[in-house]
Amino acid sequence: MSYSTPPAAGRFRRELSYLLRGLPVGIVAFTVAVTGFALGLGTLVIVGGIPVLAGTLRAARGMARVERRELEALAGRPLPPHHYRTTGGTGLGRVVRSLAEPQSWRDLAHMVLALPLRVAGFCLAVVWTVGGVGGVLFVAWGWALPRGEGHQGLLELMTGNDSYAGEAVFMTAVGALLLATSMPVVRGMVALNRSLAGVLLTNRTAAHRAAVAAAARTGTATASAGTAGTTATAGADATTGTAGADATTGFAGTDATVPVPAPATV
Repeated sequence: MSYSTPPAAGRFRRELSYLLRGLPVGIVAFTVAVTGFALGLGTLVIVGGIPVLAGTLRAARGMARVERRELEALAGRPLPPHHYRTTGGTGLGRVVRSLAEPQSWRDLAHMVLALPLRVAGFCLAVVWTVGGVGGVLFVAWGWALPRGEGHQGLLELMTGNDSYAGEAVFMTAVGALLLATSMPVVRGMVALNRSLAGVLLTNRTAAHRAAVAAAARTGTATASAGTAGTTATAGADATTGTAGADATTGFAGTDATVPVPAPATV
């Protein structure tokens, strides 16, 4: 799969969308993870807890797959590799063995630990974008704010200056500052999410071991096939040689037969 880095403006929109969508996705993921784990652990004393835990891990695996793809598309480069063990067997035995898959538990931990980052990312994205736009356009709506006793603007709370002109300049400057720094702030929050995914949703060591084991199995199978082929060829050659020798002998025996002459007539 090829990756390409999108233009700065397009990348910022996608990263902002990722942070804004992150809050509801994080809430759903956290709820599924905590509820499924607690329910499965609580009913583990009966057999019903095992499929609940297995189903929760399966959901974590699916959400981890989506998260990897999103982060890879945003950054334009792949995450480090990961590896899931192959679960053999059928029925309840297969379900029980799936609970021993370590990467699925790491995916479940990511569903829980990612929620604080998603909440922070959502809040910062809203403040730096919506707040920035609102500050820059303060002169268009600031006049409608109530003034007088009990109603103080931000500048008045900070400095005691209740001038509308001063507040308009101050709010416009704050909005411009927020918009100017919104791109690095949003990108930094996405980078934190990618870092967390790199810790929990990837495993270089397990992926490397699996690749080495697969290469070893492939090499062994190739060597076995080569040995079998050599043995078969040698057997065929030996059989061909024997048949040739027999044919040659038979042919020579026929050529060596001498006819007996008839007795002479007196």
